[in-house]
Amino acid sequence: MIYFDNAATTMLKPPEVAQAVAAAINSFGGVGRATHDAALGADMTVYRARRQVAKLFGAPDPKRVVFTHNVTEALNIIITGLVGSGDHAVTTAASHNSVLRPLFRATDKLGAQASVLAVDTQARIDYEEFDSLFRSNTRLAIVTHASNLTGDVYDIARMASITHAHGALFAVDAAQSAGVIDIDMVRDSLDIVAFTGHKSLYGPQGTGGLVLAPHVDLPSYNEGGTGTHSYERRQPEFYPEHLEAGTLNAHGIAGLLEGLNYIEKTGVTAIHGKLRGLVARLEAGAGTIHSIRIYGGHGGIDRCGVVALNVGNVPSAEVADILSNEYGICTRAGAHCAPLMHEALGTSDQGAVRMSFGSFNTETEVDAALEALAEIAGRV
Repeated sequence: MIYFDNAATTMLKPPEVAQAVAAAINSFGGVGRATHDAALGADMTVYRARRQVAKLFGAPDPKRVVFTHNVTEALNIIITGLVGSGDHAVTTAASHNSVLRPLFRATDKLGAQASVLAVDTQARIDYEEFDSLFRSNTRLAIVTHASNLTGDVYDIARMASITHAHGALFAVDAAQSAGVIDIDMVRDSLDIVAFTGHKSLYGPQGTGGLVLAPHVDLPSYNEGGTGTHSYERRQPEFYPEHLEAGTLNAHGIAGLLEGLNYIEKTGVTAIHGKLRGLVARLEAGAGTIHSIRIYGGHGGIDRCGVVALNVGNVPSAEVADILSNEYGICTRAGAHCAPLMHEALGTSDQGAVRMSFGSFNTETEVDAALEALAEIAGRV
């Protein structure tokens, strides 16, 4: 099997990830729930993971790293907490449905307002137009750092500067960029970063979170047990407990910690360089095959390890099925939960075949995919 579906979830992970989860299953008690060794072992692992997340994103305070089940939950916490009746929010057409749907729910149910910055046919955005979307009641700009469809990386530092000039908060969906593109919350003036564990951080599914700058507060998203301050009527105001009701997925976080350790050891720059090399190899080879069309990829300031393509007018799902059934190549076809990006690229009906790479993929695997695409194209 050749696995090119890393933008959905990384299947090939450092072996330490599985080892950590297996060890945690039979040794962890509840996080923050007791002082015996089993609970304290879980506590220390979760603390180390917070510290590694903060280090990865250049965040000054590990206590403001909040763990969730995934980036979707993190984005819902951000949007639900900051966009209410009479508020205005800004996003871009590159956004995933995890941003779009909570925003549209706020407009439909709460009377909020939202403006969506257009993306052109090359997946580019106009930063001056982004500036023009802000209003006196804009409370939040929330954007994707890297498109999960085309791999285009957008200038979040520039957008943060524009946002702050209008007095609004700036949040980043780093689902595709975390662990691949260098992110520094202080350097780039980011107020909130949302991340997921199971993609390019090489952690298990069911892990993710958000990181808050020191000046940002969010209302509690759900309330319940924290293991401390149990006699208070409401959720504690201090972080991370303020946004972490209930027992954490410490077993998954143990695996996430090892994924983060792998990234620190390998280096974000080295990982990014390898993924860019694989993308360039695929693009160069696909350019020699008739009827192959690649979408976007050069509309941002950088590129993560994602390529979207089609073979002639063949439905993307059909191409993905052939790649899987005849060649053992795992890709993803369809809309990729990015409807506005597909509208901009003109692929709403056909969808696109997405090939997305992780640091364990190889040039030999890319070459095998190119041979398969050439044979498929030969049938068109």
